[in-house]
Amino acid sequence: MSARVLVVDDNPLNVKLLVAKLARDYYIVSTASHGLEALEKAQQEKPDLILLDVMMPEINGFEVCQRLKADPATAHIPVVMITALTDTADRVRGLEAGADDFLNKPINDVALMARVRSLLRLKLIMDEWRLRVGTAVQLALPVGMEDSTHFSVPPANILLVEDDARQAELITQSCAAERYQLAIQPTIAGVLDFAIAGEHDVIVISLDLKQEDGLMLVAQLRADERTRTLPIIMLADLQQMERIAKGLDLGANDYLMRPIEASEFSARSRNLIRQKRHYDQLRKNYTQSLSLALVDPLTGAYNRRYLETHLPRMIQRAVTDERQLSLLYVDADRFSAINNTHGHDNGDVVLKEVITRMTRSVRPTDLIVRLGGEEFAVIMPDTSAAIAQTVAERLRENVAKTPMLLNNGVELTVTVSIGVASLKISDDDTMDSLVKRADCAMYAAKNSGRNRVVTDNAELYA
Repeated sequence: MSARVLVVDDNPLNVKLLVAKLARDYYIVSTASHGLEALEKAQQEKPDLILLDVMMPEINGFEVCQRLKADPATAHIPVVMITALTDTADRVRGLEAGADDFLNKPINDVALMARVRSLLRLKLIMDEWRLRVGTAVQLALPVGMEDSTHFSVPPANILLVEDDARQAELITQSCAAERYQLAIQPTIAGVLDFAIAGEHDVIVISLDLKQEDGLMLVAQLRADERTRTLPIIMLADLQQMERIAKGLDLGANDYLMRPIEASEFSARSRNLIRQKRHYDQLRKNYTQSLSLALVDPLTGAYNRRYLETHLPRMIQRAVTDERQLSLLYVDADRFSAINNTHGHDNGDVVLKEVITRMTRSVRPTDLIVRLGGEEFAVIMPDTSAAIAQTVAERLRENVAKTPMLLNNGVELTVTVSIGVASLKISDDDTMDSLVKRADCAMYAAKNSGRNRVVTDNAELYA
C-alpha cells in the first residue's frame, strides 16, 4: 500500500536518510525542517503518517505533536517521534503528547518500517470508518464521532499472557497503579477462547514464553473476527527486534521493551484503551443508526441504497488520492433451484451463510453489500485488480469447500460466481460503469461454467 509520509527534522542528513529508507518501499515523502512548517504541511497535505524529530528550533516535537492532536483536521494522523533522547520520561512525555510511538536514534530500520506499516494499516481502517460516518451524515442519519481523548480509561480490563513470575508481577503492579483489572494466563492454550468470552480492553503477550510462541497467539487473535480489533501489546527484549517487526506485521498494535518501565506501560496502555473505546463507540453508534435504514435485515450486510450513496464517495477519494479501488460482484449459483427444492427458509440459511463466509474472506475495511436476491458486492479500497482477483478466488473457495447445513438436515454444497472490476481513474470511471463492468464479468463467470472468478476484460490493472 502506497502512502504519504511527512518527515520533520532540522538536520538535512537525517532527512535524507529517512527519505531514502521510505522511498525504497515506494512511500511518497515530503519534508519539513521545523515545527511550524510541519504544522502547515500537515494541514495542506494531510499525510498518512508523520515522522517527527523532537529537538528542533522554534517549537520542539512535543509541542508540534500536541498541536497536531488538538486540531480535528490532523488529530487522526499517526505520529512517530524520533529522537536521540533515551530517558523513559521523554518517551512517556511523547506518548502523553499524543505520539503513537517514540523511536530512539540511531534508528533501527526493521523497527521503523514495521511501525510504519502497522500504523498505516490501522489508519486505513479508521479512515474507512470516518468515510462511512460521512456517508451516514449525508443520508441524514444521526451518527456521533467523538474524539478519542474524550474517553476516560479506568476501569479497564487487561489480559496478560506471561509465564515469568517476576515479569508478571511488574505488570500487576502497573495495572494496580492504574486501577486496571488484570487476568494472567501463563500459557497460550485457551487464551483465544478466554479473550473472546471476556470484555478485555488490551491483551499483553510475552514474546519469549518458555515453551510456546507468543507470535502464534498474535496471529490467532487477528485471524478471528471476534478479536480482530482487540489491542495487543507485545513484551520483548531488545534482541528480539525481528520478532517484534513480525508481530507488528501480523497486527499487534504496540510493544514494550524489557526492562519494563511502569510509566511507559501506563502511557501506552492508556492510549490504546482510549483508541479502542473510541473505535467501539463509533462502531456502535454507526451500526445502530444504519441498522434500520441501510442494512439488509436477513444477512446484516449493507443494502443497495447504502452502496449508491457510499460508493461515489469512495471513488472520489480514490481519484483525489490516486489510490486503487476494486469491486467484486458475487452471485450464488443456481439459487432458484435451492429455493424450489429446499424451501425459502433454507434459501435464507444459504444467503446468511454465504455472507458469513464472505466476511471471513475479506478485510475489515472492505464493504459487503447485498444488492438484492442472491447478488452481493464487495467494495475493496486500496486494492488492485490482481489482489482483488486473489481475494475473490479465496472467497469462492471458502464458500464452496464446506457444505452448508440446512434446517432440514441436508448438507448442501453451494458455489458462487464472481466478477472483478477495478477503477480506471484515467478513463473517468463512475459508479455505474464500475458496477456494470463487474456485473458483466460475473455473468461471464456464469456462462463459462459457474463457480469461478472472471476479471473484467481479463486485465489486471497495475
